[in-house]
Amino acid sequence: MAGPKWEDLQKDCLVNILTRVGTESLLYDIPFVCKSWYRASLDPSCWKIINFQELPLADEYLKLIINRSQGNATSVMLPTSCPDEVFRYLADKCPALKALYLPSVMGINRSFVLPEVISKWKNLELLKIGRPCIHNMERILEEISLHCKNFCHLEIDNIPIIQAEEASAIVTFLPNIRYLHLRHGVIDQKSLKIILQGCKKLVHLDVRDSLLFECDDQLLELASHIANFQHVVSEPSCVDYNRYTQRILLSELISLQKRLCLRFYSN
Repeated sequence: MAGPKWEDLQKDCLVNILTRVGTESLLYDIPFVCKSWYRASLDPSCWKIINFQELPLADEYLKLIINRSQGNATSVMLPTSCPDEVFRYLADKCPALKALYLPSVMGINRSFVLPEVISKWKNLELLKIGRPCIHNMERILEEISLHCKNFCHLEIDNIPIIQAEEASAIVTFLPNIRYLHLRHGVIDQKSLKIILQGCKKLVHLDVRDSLLFECDDQLLELASHIANFQHVVSEPSCVDYNRYTQRILLSELISLQKRLCLRFYSN
């Protein structure tokens, strides 16, 4: 006797399975298996986690996928080429968002749109930002502190250098942060101390690939309250010092660009 057919699987069971397959399969594979699978793939539950980062899609198609969640999306990973219009559309259509991942490389103007829409994500718990957001990082964190009371996880990736200004902004606006990733940049001892002294509720701090110095006893003592402090660095080399110098210069250029951008957007 033949066993049950996949197309005859009850919809709730099928939807439960499809929630685990990923955005790409939901778009390019599942809908073409059979009609019942296509109908199941339209269920909003399948679109709670949306990953656009590896999908080259037109703007209208991005909106179509956002609409499929019917406001239920809780985690969204945006592509590098995401225009302001789609970014604002996401904020309007996905108020239940808990995790937002921005690409490490994106347009600078996105860093100025982000603080304008954060107030719509009251449930936001996690945010990953990249280099362009350093232009407007303080305002981004301020908006999070005002509107996202459950926020606990910040990832800052590929920012040239975390200095006292950025470290102080983290402490001022996110003193109760629990998970903090500061990888693939440079952070000096002074800035790291500011974070360790000001964020007493940290349970996870990752500064790998960002330190060009070994943590001394004082730093380790300041970090003793952190259950998972990832800070191991390799032996410094000429490449490391060159990288540090390059990032310092880049940071100065970004600081200048930041002032120019703020002047432009304030007019």
